[in-house]
Amino acid sequence: MTHLQKSIVDIFVVKDSTKVTHTKPGFANIVEMEGAPYSTEAMKKVAEKVASPYLLLQIKNCDVELGYLALERWMGVARQTSATLLYADRYKKIDNQLKSHPTINYQQGALRDDFDFGALVLMPTDNFKQAVGLMEPEYRYAAIYDLRLHLSELGQIVRINEHLYTEAETDLRASGKKLFDYVDPKNRAVQIEMEQACTAHLKRVGALLTDEPQTIDLVADHDFPVEASVIIPVRNRIKTITDAVLSAVKQETSFPFNVIVTDNHSTDGTYEELKRLSGEYENLIVLRPDRYDLGIGGCWNYAVMSQHCGRFAVQLDSDDLYSGTDTLEKVVRLFHQERCAMVVGTYRMTNFNLEEIPPGIIDHKEWTPDNGRNNALRINGLGAPRAFYTPLLREIQLPNTSYGEDYAVGLAFTRDYKIGRIYDVVYLCRRWEDNSDADLDINKVNANNFYKDSLRTWELQARLKKNS
Repeated sequence: MTHLQKSIVDIFVVKDSTKVTHTKPGFANIVEMEGAPYSTEAMKKVAEKVASPYLLLQIKNCDVELGYLALERWMGVARQTSATLLYADRYKKIDNQLKSHPTINYQQGALRDDFDFGALVLMPTDNFKQAVGLMEPEYRYAAIYDLRLHLSELGQIVRINEHLYTEAETDLRASGKKLFDYVDPKNRAVQIEMEQACTAHLKRVGALLTDEPQTIDLVADHDFPVEASVIIPVRNRIKTITDAVLSAVKQETSFPFNVIVTDNHSTDGTYEELKRLSGEYENLIVLRPDRYDLGIGGCWNYAVMSQHCGRFAVQLDSDDLYSGTDTLEKVVRLFHQERCAMVVGTYRMTNFNLEEIPPGIIDHKEWTPDNGRNNALRINGLGAPRAFYTPLLREIQLPNTSYGEDYAVGLAFTRDYKIGRIYDVVYLCRRWEDNSDADLDINKVNANNFYKDSLRTWELQARLKKNS
């Protein structure tokens, strides 16, 4: 093994990708790796070689240039905080233009494996070696994820909200396309390892759920006007609302149902179109709240709390469609067959003309009956459509937000109750130019990710409390 010179920091980089400038003589050793260190074997090789008090590790294969005195600043904060891992904001170079790329603070529940640390992370060597010594089993893809989970158990992970380096952007896809990487079939082997690493972490910290999830007594004494209600919250969707409503009211079922649309004070003619449709379809109920402070979650609660809501509340977004006239029948049948508190279906991604677009069918096969509710803390969503047993939904409720509200209530349901899954396509999720999720700037992406990490943190704490 080659012995490194005595220095303050060892920098392990992907070969031919990192420029280190403005460092004092003897301050840093630079070691080129043949590939990105995604495997446990690669991590162990780094642990054998590193000799300096600090390790700067490149965890993303892209061109990187450190900023002026960036290493000195990085280690200064490391000494101040005694953090086990430190990451920083950065610039991204796109078409030779520098664009600010801030990230977000790490939280206890930031368990998704795609957390944006950037290309470089700094660790005290002692902490790094301790974490690597604890890493088992051997992973081919999940080593970086496993490493930071161990480091989070050993101490705090700290964000330096200063731009310390520049990174060449290699993934120019819209944010709405990146969001579904974890359910792309070609990434399945990677996701299996990520789930294993996350499950092991939850077990180590005492948050793993191992009890039998509860089923629901569907014959309990409740008075409902119908068996099921399709819930559609909407604001200013004149281009899509008619298709969505017709998709719902034309469901063919063996039970009575209605469609409840909460119009959140549309100004583009959506409300007038809904009133016209309600004159044609007697099972369409249009609600308009008296208040003006409701998000999507608040509009859901408004419909579910109303006297019109049936035994089961079934999602349909105002942009989307049910894939056939039997969707509602399939959902309700599964509720009764499995006595579950929540049912989640499978959907197909399409454009506005209903032509399939990548990644195609989203079936969330990462969900398993024995570990799905634990893995739910790692992934970005549970699937669609989502349907709930109304008495329980009235207790748990959705947060009054317009992002993550469905994920929040889904996590709460999975903590204690059985979830049913439908793996046939029953829903069409349309992506188009006016869709709110199609492409977001970095600040909005960060706000969304931070909020979801907050939801995971609160849920993690609830599960720790449950297991205590």
